[in-house]
Amino acid sequence: MGLYSYVEKMWKDKDSKVMKRLSRQRRIKWRRQPATVRIDRPTRIDRARKLGYKAKQGFVLARVRVRRGSRQKPRPTRGRRSKRMGVTKITLGKSRQVMAEENAERRFPNLRVLNSYWVEADGMYKWFEIILVDPNHPVIQSDPRINWICDPTHKGRAARGLTSAGKKSRGLRKKGLGTEKIRPSLASHRHRGK
Repeated sequence: MGLYSYVEKMWKDKDSKVMKRLSRQRRIKWRRQPATVRIDRPTRIDRARKLGYKAKQGFVLARVRVRRGSRQKPRPTRGRRSKRMGVTKITLGKSRQVMAEENAERRFPNLRVLNSYWVEADGMYKWFEIILVDPNHPVIQSDPRINWICDPTHKGRAARGLTSAGKKSRGLRKKGLGTEKIRPSLASHRHRGK
């Protein structure tokens, strides 16, 4: 087995003493940091490499913190019974990972989101690491494996649900029977697809 296989095996066994200790230390440190932080190197090198990360110029990594739990609306003052208030238990149609990608895209407007992966979670937050690419960097423009992202059509990928997590959130991982109302978009079928 190679190095990345051992790293992947270690991340899968989260109940081991080493991972529990590491996880605790990270959460204590990361809670004190801002919601979006640029980082030098990936926490999960095996996952980052699988999703397209390369340790070369033009690639940027950011760790994003997102709140867990359902959303709440302001309580209406009159005009409906309590069961119809719709105040708590409002769940969004997109995942926390998609929200993290969108936050990173807003924080770094000159970069494009390539992919993302989960790194940590506690009772209140989830942390994701986002792989971003600079489309104006000469190294990226000259690399035939990644220069597709320099095309202007890939601007705002995360906001339009074109990343891997975005496509999963839109229900596009499934094909065939039962998926007639999810393409080309959920909005075109009055959100009855998923």
